[in-house]
Amino acid sequence: MFPSQGASPPLPVLPPSTLGVLGGGQLGRFFVIAAREMGYRVHVLDPDRGSPAGALADRHLAAAYDDAAALDELAASCAAVTTEFENVPAASLARLARATRVAPSPECVAISQDRIREKAAFAAHGLPVGAHAPVLAEADLDRPDLYPAVLKRARFGYDGKGQARVATAAEARAAWQAFERAPCVLERLLALDSEVSVIVARGADGATATFAVAENQHRHGILDVSIAPARVTPGLAADAQAMAARLATALGYVGVLGVEFFVSAGRLLVNEIAPRPHNSGHYTLDACLTSQYQQQVRALCGLPLGDPRLLAPVVMVNMLGEAWRAGEPDWSAVLGDPRAKLHLYGKAEARPGRKMAHFTVMDADPARALEAALAIRARLGIGDG
Repeated sequence: MFPSQGASPPLPVLPPSTLGVLGGGQLGRFFVIAAREMGYRVHVLDPDRGSPAGALADRHLAAAYDDAAALDELAASCAAVTTEFENVPAASLARLARATRVAPSPECVAISQDRIREKAAFAAHGLPVGAHAPVLAEADLDRPDLYPAVLKRARFGYDGKGQARVATAAEARAAWQAFERAPCVLERLLALDSEVSVIVARGADGATATFAVAENQHRHGILDVSIAPARVTPGLAADAQAMAARLATALGYVGVLGVEFFVSAGRLLVNEIAPRPHNSGHYTLDACLTSQYQQQVRALCGLPLGDPRLLAPVVMVNMLGEAWRAGEPDWSAVLGDPRAKLHLYGKAEARPGRKMAHFTVMDADPARALEAALAIRARLGIGDG
Protein backbone atom coordinates (compact mmCIF):
# COMPACT_ATOMS: atom_id res chain seq x y z
CA MET A 1 0.00 0.00 0.00
CA PHE A 2 1.76 3.19 -1.19
CA PRO A 3 -0.49 6.27 -1.17
CA SER A 4 0.38 9.35 -3.16
CA GLN A 5 2.58 11.98 -1.53
CA GLY A 6 0.99 15.02 0.08
CA ALA A 7 2.50 18.48 0.57
CA SER A 8 6.16 19.23 -0.08
CA PRO A 9 8.41 17.72 2.61
CA PRO A 10 10.51 19.89 4.93
CA LEU A 11 14.04 20.79 3.91
CA PRO A 12 15.68 17.36 3.73
CA VAL A 13 18.75 16.26 5.65
CA LEU A 14 21.08 14.87 3.00
CA PRO A 15 24.27 12.79 3.07
CA PRO A 16 26.93 13.10 4.37
CA SER A 17 25.12 14.62 7.38
CA THR A 18 25.37 12.90 10.76
CA LEU A 19 22.33 11.17 12.24
CA GLY A 20 21.89 10.10 15.85
CA VAL A 21 20.09 7.15 17.41
CA LEU A 22 19.22 6.53 21.05
CA GLY A 23 19.68 2.83 21.74
CA GLY A 24 22.29 0.36 20.64
CA GLY A 25 20.43 -2.92 20.10
CA GLN A 26 19.75 -4.80 16.88
CA LEU A 27 17.14 -2.32 15.67
CA GLY A 28 19.69 0.47 16.06
CA ARG A 29 22.32 -1.68 14.34
CA PHE A 30 20.12 -2.11 11.26
CA PHE A 31 19.43 1.65 11.30
CA VAL A 32 23.18 2.31 11.33
CA ILE A 33 23.70 -0.05 8.40
CA ALA A 34 20.87 1.52 6.38
CA ALA A 35 22.04 5.07 7.10
CA ARG A 36 25.67 4.37 6.27
CA GLU A 37 24.72 2.61 3.03
CA MET A 38 22.82 5.80 2.12
CA GLY A 39 25.90 7.92 2.81
CA TYR A 40 25.21 9.25 6.31
CA ARG A 41 27.43 9.20 9.36
CA VAL A 42 25.81 7.85 12.54
CA HIS A 43 26.35 8.51 16.24
CA VAL A 44 24.86 6.14 18.81
CA LEU A 45 24.05 6.91 22.44
CA ASP A 46 23.83 3.76 24.55
CA PRO A 47 25.26 2.95 28.00
CA ASP A 48 26.48 -0.50 26.90
CA ARG A 49 30.05 -0.21 25.60
CA GLY A 50 29.54 -3.46 23.69
CA SER A 51 26.25 -2.50 22.05
CA PRO A 52 25.63 -3.97 18.57
CA ALA A 53 24.77 -0.59 17.05
CA GLY A 54 27.66 1.19 18.74
CA ALA A 55 30.10 -1.30 17.25
CA LEU A 56 29.18 -0.20 13.71
CA ALA A 57 28.58 3.51 14.34
CA ASP A 58 30.99 6.29 13.44
CA ARG A 59 30.86 7.27 17.09
CA HIS A 60 29.49 5.61 20.22
CA LEU A 61 28.63 7.76 23.20
CA ALA A 62 28.62 5.30 26.09
CA ALA A 63 26.39 7.15 28.54
CA ALA A 64 23.01 6.90 30.23
CA TYR A 65 19.98 8.02 28.22
CA ASP A 66 19.36 10.85 30.65
CA ASP A 67 22.98 12.07 30.73
CA ALA A 68 22.56 15.78 29.98
CA ALA A 69 26.11 16.32 28.72
CA ALA A 70 25.94 13.31 26.38
CA LEU A 71 22.53 14.38 25.06
CA ASP A 72 23.81 17.90 24.37
CA GLU A 73 26.85 16.44 22.62
CA LEU A 74 24.61 14.23 20.47
CA ALA A 75 22.36 17.16 19.57
CA ALA A 76 25.33 19.35 18.65
CA SER A 77 26.86 16.71 16.37
CA CYS A 78 23.71 15.39 14.63
CA ALA A 79 21.38 16.94 12.07
CA ALA A 80 18.55 14.62 13.20
CA VAL A 81 18.02 12.04 15.95
CA THR A 82 15.72 9.04 16.32
CA THR A 83 15.24 6.19 18.79
CA GLU A 84 15.40 2.42 18.47
CA PHE A 85 13.34 1.50 21.53
CA GLU A 86 10.42 3.01 23.39
CA ASN A 87 11.81 3.15 26.91
CA VAL A 88 14.20 6.03 26.25
CA PRO A 89 13.03 8.80 28.61
CA ALA A 90 10.69 11.11 26.74
CA ALA A 91 12.38 13.97 28.60
CA SER A 92 15.65 13.08 26.86
CA LEU A 93 13.98 13.33 23.46
CA ALA A 94 12.46 16.65 24.47
CA ARG A 95 15.90 17.97 25.44
CA LEU A 96 17.30 16.89 22.07
CA ALA A 97 14.33 18.42 20.22
CA ARG A 98 15.23 21.86 21.55
CA ALA A 99 18.47 21.75 19.56
CA THR A 100 17.98 19.39 16.59
CA ARG A 101 15.38 17.50 14.57
CA VAL A 102 13.87 14.55 16.48
CA ALA A 103 11.47 11.92 15.14
CA PRO A 104 9.31 10.42 16.44
CA SER A 105 8.25 13.23 18.76
CA PRO A 106 8.68 12.99 22.54
CA GLU A 107 4.90 13.16 22.87
CA CYS A 108 4.32 10.10 20.66
CA VAL A 109 7.00 8.12 22.49
CA ALA A 110 5.47 9.06 25.85
CA ILE A 111 2.08 7.69 24.75
CA SER A 112 3.63 4.36 23.72
CA GLN A 113 5.43 4.09 27.08
CA ASP A 114 2.20 3.92 29.06
CA ARG A 115 -0.45 1.30 28.26
CA ILE A 116 -3.16 3.40 29.91
CA ARG A 117 -2.40 6.45 27.75
CA GLU A 118 -1.92 4.21 24.72
CA LYS A 119 -5.33 2.57 24.96
CA ALA A 120 -6.97 5.91 25.67
CA ALA A 121 -5.40 7.26 22.47
CA PHE A 122 -6.71 4.30 20.46
CA ALA A 123 -10.22 4.84 21.78
CA ALA A 124 -10.05 8.60 21.28
CA HIS A 125 -9.30 8.08 17.61
CA GLY A 126 -12.09 5.55 17.11
CA LEU A 127 -9.90 2.44 16.80
CA PRO A 128 -11.26 -0.88 18.11
CA VAL A 129 -9.68 -2.23 21.31
CA GLY A 130 -10.45 -5.19 23.54
CA ALA A 131 -12.38 -4.80 26.78
CA HIS A 132 -10.07 -3.45 29.48
CA ALA A 133 -9.82 -1.21 32.53
CA PRO A 134 -7.01 0.92 33.99
CA VAL A 135 -5.83 -0.26 37.42
CA LEU A 136 -4.63 2.50 39.72
CA ALA A 137 -6.12 1.19 42.97
CA GLU A 138 -7.07 -2.24 44.32
CA ALA A 139 -10.78 -1.52 43.84
CA ASP A 140 -10.15 -1.25 40.08
CA LEU A 141 -9.57 -5.02 40.03
CA ASP A 142 -13.19 -5.70 40.99
CA ARG A 143 -14.33 -6.16 37.39
CA PRO A 144 -16.11 -9.53 37.10
CA ASP A 145 -16.98 -8.69 33.48
CA LEU A 146 -13.29 -8.88 32.52
CA TYR A 147 -12.25 -12.25 33.96
CA PRO A 148 -10.41 -14.35 32.90
CA ALA A 149 -7.97 -11.58 32.09
CA VAL A 150 -4.38 -10.51 31.63
CA LEU A 151 -2.95 -7.99 34.05
CA LYS A 152 -0.23 -5.87 32.43
CA ARG A 153 2.02 -3.26 33.98
CA ALA A 154 1.31 0.09 32.36
CA ARG A 155 5.02 0.84 31.93
CA PHE A 156 8.23 -1.03 31.13
CA GLY A 157 6.66 -4.29 30.00
CA TYR A 158 7.79 -6.07 26.83
CA ASP A 159 8.22 -9.60 25.47
CA GLY A 160 5.67 -10.88 27.96
CA LYS A 161 7.42 -9.32 30.97
CA GLY A 162 5.26 -7.51 33.50
CA GLN A 163 2.20 -9.58 32.57
CA ALA A 164 0.17 -12.20 34.42
CA ARG A 165 -2.86 -14.28 33.46
CA VAL A 166 -5.49 -14.07 36.16
CA ALA A 167 -8.76 -15.98 36.41
CA THR A 168 -10.29 -14.09 39.33
CA ALA A 169 -10.06 -10.80 41.17
CA ALA A 170 -8.19 -12.60 43.97
CA GLU A 171 -5.53 -13.77 41.52
CA ALA A 172 -5.38 -10.27 40.07
CA ARG A 173 -4.80 -8.78 43.52
CA ALA A 174 -1.92 -11.18 44.12
CA ALA A 175 -0.39 -10.33 40.75
CA TRP A 176 -0.83 -6.61 41.38
CA GLN A 177 0.98 -6.97 44.69
CA ALA A 178 3.80 -8.80 42.86
CA PHE A 179 3.93 -5.83 40.46
CA GLU A 180 4.46 -3.60 43.53
CA ARG A 181 1.01 -2.04 43.08
CA ALA A 182 2.23 -0.22 39.99
CA PRO A 183 -0.33 1.23 37.55
CA CYS A 184 -1.62 -1.57 35.31
CA VAL A 185 -4.19 -2.42 32.68
CA LEU A 186 -6.59 -5.32 33.16
CA GLU A 187 -7.51 -6.82 29.78
CA ARG A 188 -10.16 -9.43 29.12
CA LEU A 189 -8.52 -12.61 27.84
CA LEU A 190 -9.48 -13.06 24.20
CA ALA A 191 -9.88 -16.14 22.05
CA LEU A 192 -7.49 -15.30 19.24
CA ASP A 193 -7.68 -16.30 15.60
CA SER A 194 -4.19 -14.88 15.11
CA GLU A 195 -1.93 -11.94 15.87
CA VAL A 196 -0.82 -9.60 13.10
CA SER A 197 1.19 -6.41 12.79
CA VAL A 198 1.66 -3.56 10.36
CA ILE A 199 4.75 -1.43 9.93
CA VAL A 200 3.72 2.05 8.80
CA ALA A 201 5.93 5.01 7.97
CA ARG A 202 4.77 8.60 8.01
CA GLY A 203 6.71 11.60 6.75
CA ALA A 204 6.58 15.14 8.08
CA ASP A 205 4.57 16.01 4.97
CA GLY A 206 1.82 13.62 6.07
CA ALA A 207 2.49 10.94 3.44
CA THR A 208 2.16 7.36 4.70
CA ALA A 209 3.40 4.01 3.42
CA THR A 210 2.46 0.63 4.90
CA PHE A 211 4.29 -2.66 4.57
CA ALA A 212 2.61 -6.02 4.03
CA VAL A 213 0.74 -7.31 7.06
CA ALA A 214 2.75 -9.87 9.03
CA GLU A 215 1.25 -12.81 10.90
CA ASN A 216 3.10 -13.34 14.17
CA GLN A 217 3.51 -16.40 16.34
CA HIS A 218 4.96 -16.07 19.85
CA ARG A 219 6.68 -18.43 22.25
CA HIS A 220 6.77 -17.55 25.96
CA GLY A 221 5.64 -14.02 25.08
CA ILE A 222 8.50 -13.42 22.62
CA LEU A 223 8.14 -13.24 18.84
CA ASP A 224 9.07 -16.60 17.30
CA VAL A 225 7.92 -16.62 13.65
CA SER A 226 6.55 -13.93 11.31
CA ILE A 227 4.84 -14.74 8.02
CA ALA A 228 4.34 -12.12 5.31
CA PRO A 229 1.90 -11.71 3.79
CA ALA A 230 -0.26 -12.76 6.73
CA ARG A 231 -2.69 -15.61 6.14
CA VAL A 232 -5.76 -13.41 6.52
CA THR A 233 -8.40 -12.21 4.07
CA PRO A 234 -7.44 -9.37 1.73
CA GLY A 235 -10.14 -7.24 3.34
CA LEU A 236 -8.80 -7.74 6.85
CA ALA A 237 -5.24 -7.00 5.67
CA ALA A 238 -6.38 -3.79 3.99
CA ASP A 239 -8.25 -2.77 7.14
CA ALA A 240 -5.16 -3.34 9.30
CA GLN A 241 -3.04 -1.21 6.97
CA ALA A 242 -5.67 1.52 6.91
CA MET A 243 -5.96 1.54 10.71
CA ALA A 244 -2.18 1.76 11.12
CA ALA A 245 -1.97 4.69 8.72
CA ARG A 246 -4.96 6.37 10.35
CA LEU A 247 -3.37 6.05 13.79
CA ALA A 248 -0.02 7.46 12.63
CA THR A 249 -1.85 10.42 11.09
CA ALA A 250 -4.04 11.01 14.15
CA LEU A 251 -0.96 11.07 16.39
CA GLY A 252 0.91 13.42 14.07
CA TYR A 253 3.58 10.73 14.02
CA VAL A 254 6.78 11.08 12.00
CA GLY A 255 8.93 7.99 11.54
CA VAL A 256 8.37 4.24 11.49
CA LEU A 257 5.65 2.83 13.73
CA GLY A 258 4.89 -0.81 14.56
CA VAL A 259 1.20 -1.48 15.20
CA GLU A 260 0.18 -4.83 16.70
CA PHE A 261 -3.31 -6.25 16.34
CA PHE A 262 -5.27 -9.14 17.78
CA VAL A 263 -7.63 -10.93 15.41
CA SER A 264 -10.53 -12.30 17.46
CA ALA A 265 -13.73 -13.74 15.97
CA GLY A 266 -12.64 -12.31 12.63
CA ARG A 267 -12.35 -8.79 14.06
CA LEU A 268 -9.27 -6.58 14.32
CA LEU A 269 -8.44 -5.10 17.74
CA VAL A 270 -5.47 -2.79 18.22
CA ASN A 271 -3.16 -4.20 20.90
CA GLU A 272 -0.17 -1.87 21.19
CA ILE A 273 2.26 0.31 19.27
CA ALA A 274 6.04 0.59 19.10
CA PRO A 275 7.47 4.00 18.10
CA ARG A 276 10.29 2.49 16.05
CA PRO A 277 10.96 -0.34 13.62
CA HIS A 278 9.53 -3.61 14.89
CA ASN A 279 10.95 -7.11 15.19
CA SER A 280 8.07 -8.43 13.08
CA GLY A 281 9.32 -6.14 10.30
CA HIS A 282 12.75 -7.77 10.06
CA TYR A 283 11.45 -9.51 6.93
CA THR A 284 11.56 -6.16 5.10
CA LEU A 285 15.38 -6.31 5.05
CA ASP A 286 15.29 -9.08 2.47
CA ALA A 287 11.81 -9.15 0.98
CA CYS A 288 10.86 -5.51 0.31
CA LEU A 289 11.96 -2.87 -2.15
CA THR A 290 12.56 -0.55 0.82
CA SER A 291 13.33 -1.94 4.28
CA GLN A 292 11.75 -0.53 7.43
CA TYR A 293 15.19 0.79 8.41
CA GLN A 294 15.72 2.61 5.11
CA GLN A 295 12.23 4.00 5.63
CA GLN A 296 13.22 5.15 9.12
CA VAL A 297 16.15 7.09 7.65
CA ARG A 298 13.93 8.61 4.97
CA ALA A 299 11.21 9.72 7.41
CA LEU A 300 13.74 11.13 9.87
CA CYS A 301 15.55 13.08 7.16
CA GLY A 302 12.47 14.50 5.45
CA LEU A 303 13.00 12.47 2.27
CA PRO A 304 10.14 11.01 0.21
CA LEU A 305 9.14 7.63 1.61
CA GLY A 306 10.37 4.58 -0.25
CA ASP A 307 8.18 2.02 -1.99
CA PRO A 308 7.43 -0.70 0.61
CA ARG A 309 6.20 -3.35 -1.81
CA LEU A 310 6.73 -7.01 -0.92
CA LEU A 311 8.87 -8.72 -3.57
CA ALA A 312 8.10 -12.31 -2.53
CA PRO A 313 6.40 -14.19 0.30
CA VAL A 314 8.74 -14.51 3.27
CA VAL A 315 9.02 -16.15 6.67
CA MET A 316 11.19 -14.76 9.48
CA VAL A 317 12.38 -16.90 12.40
CA ASN A 318 13.67 -15.23 15.56
CA MET A 319 16.69 -16.76 17.31
CA LEU A 320 17.10 -16.38 21.07
CA GLY A 321 20.05 -17.16 23.30
CA GLU A 322 18.74 -20.67 23.99
CA ALA A 323 19.92 -21.70 20.50
CA TRP A 324 23.51 -21.22 21.76
CA ARG A 325 23.09 -23.56 24.77
CA ALA A 326 25.44 -26.13 23.22
CA GLY A 327 27.76 -23.54 21.67
CA GLU A 328 27.68 -21.72 18.34
CA PRO A 329 24.80 -22.98 16.20
CA ASP A 330 25.62 -24.89 13.03
CA TRP A 331 25.01 -22.11 10.53
CA SER A 332 25.17 -24.50 7.60
CA ALA A 333 21.58 -25.33 8.54
CA VAL A 334 20.66 -21.83 7.35
CA LEU A 335 23.31 -21.04 4.78
CA GLY A 336 22.86 -24.37 3.01
CA ASP A 337 19.47 -23.22 1.70
CA PRO A 338 19.88 -20.67 -1.13
CA ARG A 339 16.53 -19.09 -0.24
CA ALA A 340 17.59 -18.34 3.35
CA LYS A 341 19.33 -15.23 4.66
CA LEU A 342 21.01 -15.03 8.08
CA HIS A 343 21.31 -11.90 10.22
CA LEU A 344 23.50 -12.08 13.35
CA TYR A 345 23.24 -9.14 15.74
CA GLY A 346 26.82 -9.03 17.01
CA LYS A 347 25.94 -9.59 20.67
CA ALA A 348 28.87 -10.93 22.69
CA GLU A 349 26.88 -13.00 25.18
CA ALA A 350 24.00 -15.37 24.47
CA ARG A 351 21.47 -15.45 27.33
CA PRO A 352 18.08 -17.18 27.55
CA GLY A 353 15.41 -14.93 26.06
CA ARG A 354 17.95 -12.56 24.47
CA LYS A 355 17.39 -11.83 20.79
CA MET A 356 20.62 -12.88 19.06
CA ALA A 357 19.79 -13.33 15.37
CA HIS A 358 17.10 -14.04 12.85
CA PHE A 359 16.84 -15.65 9.45
CA THR A 360 14.40 -15.33 6.60
CA VAL A 361 13.29 -17.65 3.83
CA MET A 362 11.73 -16.33 0.63
CA ASP A 363 9.85 -18.38 -1.94
CA ALA A 364 7.27 -17.62 -4.59
CA ASP A 365 5.07 -20.21 -2.86
CA PRO A 366 4.22 -19.04 0.70
CA ALA A 367 3.64 -22.61 1.88
CA ARG A 368 7.10 -23.67 0.67
CA ALA A 369 8.69 -20.67 2.38
CA LEU A 370 7.07 -21.64 5.68
CA GLU A 371 7.94 -25.32 5.28
CA ALA A 372 11.59 -24.50 4.57
CA ALA A 373 11.84 -22.01 7.45
CA LEU A 374 10.37 -24.47 9.95
CA ALA A 375 12.71 -27.22 8.71
CA ILE A 376 15.73 -24.95 9.26
CA ARG A 377 14.34 -23.98 12.65
CA ALA A 378 14.11 -27.66 13.60
CA ARG A 379 17.67 -28.39 12.42
CA LEU A 380 18.90 -25.54 14.61
CA GLY A 381 17.02 -26.94 17.59
CA ILE A 382 15.03 -23.74 18.13
CA GLY A 383 12.09 -24.31 20.44
CA ASP A 384 13.40 -27.60 21.83
CA GLY A 385 13.08 -28.08 25.55
